[in-house]
Amino acid sequence: MLKYIFKRLVLLIPVILGVSILVFLVMHVFTTDPASIILGQHATAEQVANLREELGLNKPLYLQYFDFIGGVFKGSLGNSLITKTSVTGEILARFPATIELALAAIIIASIVGVIIGVISAVKQNSLVDYLSMVGALLGVSMPIFWLGLMLIILFSVKLHWLPVSGRIQIGMEPVHVTGFYLLDSLITGNMAAFKSSLQHLILPAIALASYSTAIIARMTRSTMLEIVKQDYIRTARAKGLYERVVILKHALRNALIPITTVIGLQLGSLLGGAVLTETVFSWPGVGSYTIDAILKSDYPVVQGSVMILAVVFVLVNLIVDLLYAYLDPRIKYS
Repeated sequence: MLKYIFKRLVLLIPVILGVSILVFLVMHVFTTDPASIILGQHATAEQVANLREELGLNKPLYLQYFDFIGGVFKGSLGNSLITKTSVTGEILARFPATIELALAAIIIASIVGVIIGVISAVKQNSLVDYLSMVGALLGVSMPIFWLGLMLIILFSVKLHWLPVSGRIQIGMEPVHVTGFYLLDSLITGNMAAFKSSLQHLILPAIALASYSTAIIARMTRSTMLEIVKQDYIRTARAKGLYERVVILKHALRNALIPITTVIGLQLGSLLGGAVLTETVFSWPGVGSYTIDAILKSDYPVVQGSVMILAVVFVLVNLIVDLLYAYLDPRIKYS
């Protein structure tokens, strides 16, 4: 097991190099000169040239890349060109917000998706099955930013049930312990902050979970349909076991490996793909921070954010692979 984990961690190195090269080239070739953005449209060519030299942007691209990747392997992602603050510090300060949102979304998606998938498989070709699959199709097809806006209009503007944006009501932030507002509120016993943070989390979590819910539901249904036709399921039914025992204990348990794979992939995608959701709901996470940096051509911020999210995605998939051995004792890692 340890040897397998070590090999997977070693494979992080080429992944980091590949992602770093790709994002570095995209930012430097296809974006606006940050010096021009910082100084504004009335800046002279001399002022722009001086700032480029100060920021190190006049160096050849390969030297800029070596400076960047060298800092990455030393644990530093550099400083923002705009604010001059540490990119690592800024990302770490915002990452709990992104993780909290992604975890809430994947919990919603997993529970709802698995329930819908199991019901659809058990009641194959029924009205419930057709409605569930139509809902899954809508979930896959519906743009997250559009759904987010519709949720805001309905639940915030029309019904006034939930807040429009932000992570918590201003002035109610809990004492910082972990960076996760829900957890920090419970640890410190601040139930007012817990209620406020939960209310702010509901709409963005639902919007972000919509696509993943559909994917998990479809995977659960297809996997369950294959498993319920197996001989051991027929044997379990022939023994007189209750149908819910057959479905939940025998069928669903053996369907968990492909479902777990999809859930793990979706969690990795949610951590890196919450950009639109964070932007629509003004959620102060890594996604909205990255979008702001892209608009300002803040190279170090974008490069650092993408690098962090790529590493997290690979680590999430490693954890999912290790869960296989727990879900199916027949699986061994050497």
